[in-house]
Amino acid sequence: MMQSTQARPIEILLVEDSPADVVITQDALAEARVLNTIHVVEDGAEALAFLRQQGPYGDAPRPDLILLDLNLPRKSGREVLAEIKVDPALRRIPVVVLTTSRAEEDVWKAYDLHANCYVVKPLDFAAFVQAVQSIHQFWLSVVTLPAEGEGHHG
Repeated sequence: MMQSTQARPIEILLVEDSPADVVITQDALAEARVLNTIHVVEDGAEALAFLRQQGPYGDAPRPDLILLDLNLPRKSGREVLAEIKVDPALRRIPVVVLTTSRAEEDVWKAYDLHANCYVVKPLDFAAFVQAVQSIHQFWLSVVTLPAEGEGHHG
C-alpha cells in the first residue's frame, strides 16, 4: 500500500533587517518553487527569542533551516550563529549565512562559528533564485538531517 508523500512546508527562519532583501528572498523562494513557511525577524536578539520560543514567539515552530544575514542590529549575525551552535537544542538546525560580504575574513569567521554554508547574495535576481534553489535542494532534499526529538536508539 502506497503512503501519500504530501510534503509539509519547510519552516524557514529568515534573519534579515533589509525589507528589500526580505521581499527578494520571499520572491526567490516562490520562484524556486520551494514549499515553505517563512518567518522573518529583523535583528539578532529577535532571532534568538524566536528560536528559544520566548516572549511573543512562545508558539514559534522549530525552523528546518535558518537564513542568516551577518550585518544585523542589536546582535550581529556572528553572535547569533555562535549562540545557536553552542546551544544543544538548536545547534543541529542548518544555518546558511546569506550576506553581501565577500570578505575572506567574514567567510572564515562564519565557518569558525560552525555555519553550515556561506552564500554571497547575488546582485542579479535570476542568480539569487538559482542560489536559493541550490540551498533548498542541498539542505532540504539531499542532506539527511536528524529528526527533531529523536535520540540515538542503538
